[in-house]
Amino acid sequence: MSVTQLDHLNLSVHNFKETVEWYQKVFDFMLVEKGVQDGNPWGVIQKGSALLCIYEHPDLVLLNRFESAEKSIHYLAHFGLRIDNQKEWEKTIERENIVVMYEGPIRWPKSLAWYIKDPTGWEIEVALWDDNKIKFEQ
Repeated sequence: MSVTQLDHLNLSVHNFKETVEWYQKVFDFMLVEKGVQDGNPWGVIQKGSALLCIYEHPDLVLLNRFESAEKSIHYLAHFGLRIDNQKEWEKTIERENIVVMYEGPIRWPKSLAWYIKDPTGWEIEVALWDDNKIKFEQ
């Protein structure tokens, strides 16, 4: 047995419909499964092998990583989505009026990353690897 990839993230969101529509417009995710649990909508959205399972919880508060750390609470700093076309991504940023955090993209040793937030406030790293290949120095 071996792990071949991360399967999915499971996130609570303020508004299910708004979140599904945002991920469709920004990343071309499609709603592939949906239902209702405890009176609230949930679903799975997919783009290629990337899966997000989302549950609507409109009354919950999302603490950012700094607020969580101040309260000694573990946190998810961000999750990453990989892209393969910088020009198309930059067109999407402009078309959807997406705010890029940290004063713009950040150059890492082998990639370029834009940090954004979804409608609930989950931070997303949008990563473009140099030459479209994941590389680490040994």
